[in-house]
Amino acid sequence: MNFNLFNQAQEFETLAKPFLSENEDVYSLFYGILQGIKAGRYDNPLMVTIEDDGKLVALFQMTPPHPLNIVIIDEGNRDAILSFAAEEFFKREIHIPSAVGLKPVVFSFAEKWKELQYCDSKLLMDQGLYRLDEVNQALDSSPGSWRYARKDEAPLIEEWYVAFGDDTGIGNLPIEEIRERVAQFLEDQEVFFWEVDGKVVSMMKKARPSDHGVTVSFVFTPKEERKKGYARTMVAAGSEELLKTYNFCVLYTDMMNPTSNKIYQEIGYRKIADSVHLEFVPKEGE
Repeated sequence: MNFNLFNQAQEFETLAKPFLSENEDVYSLFYGILQGIKAGRYDNPLMVTIEDDGKLVALFQMTPPHPLNIVIIDEGNRDAILSFAAEEFFKREIHIPSAVGLKPVVFSFAEKWKELQYCDSKLLMDQGLYRLDEVNQALDSSPGSWRYARKDEAPLIEEWYVAFGDDTGIGNLPIEEIRERVAQFLEDQEVFFWEVDGKVVSMMKKARPSDHGVTVSFVFTPKEERKKGYARTMVAAGSEELLKTYNFCVLYTDMMNPTSNKIYQEIGYRKIADSVHLEFVPKEGE
């Protein structure tokens, strides 16, 4: 097998895109981040392919400090490919804080990485990946209407960004970086608000557009406005608007939260994959 490192995102995309395009929904995260790398939004990105007898068998991507994103093309040789990849990362002293991808892939990589690094793994997120092609038109709607967020509403989005990180347990970035991200969201007109009687009560954003699809993310309702159906109505209305431009929407859910999984299915989202995000941590007592 050959382990190939890339410095040019365009060159990496040329090799990766044929497979990613055929599986655009399942690998929307990988493809979307690649577009961000091409746009220069990440420093020191890692892009790797593994080839076996001249055939592309795996893709790896990492934008530190974010997780290593793993895609296996040759499923029949998955464990051998991941073992080879882990050994190459270890030999080259590439720091991997965490890994994300389809469940069997990440767990297989983690077993080899823990052995090499003499570390443990910690579950950060057990995720379901859902796809929507058509919104359920029989769905009851909450009062109010959706609109795009305005640039002068950045402080509210920044506040909710921090609350979202606290609620989900994923943590938060430094406030200056949050402000930069929110400014970019608004510049790209990515944030949707649900408004009732002039008050914003829920939000979502679009992310990582691909050739035919787009991701729905950052679904948030402040605690005082929850259990009123606003999030479900916001996602339904926002997704319907996105489907005017894209063939499908995808979103990730926390499988430990049965409520969110239920409301997305009511909207019309159907589960297409199981994903996991594992963090690598020192062994206890070390």
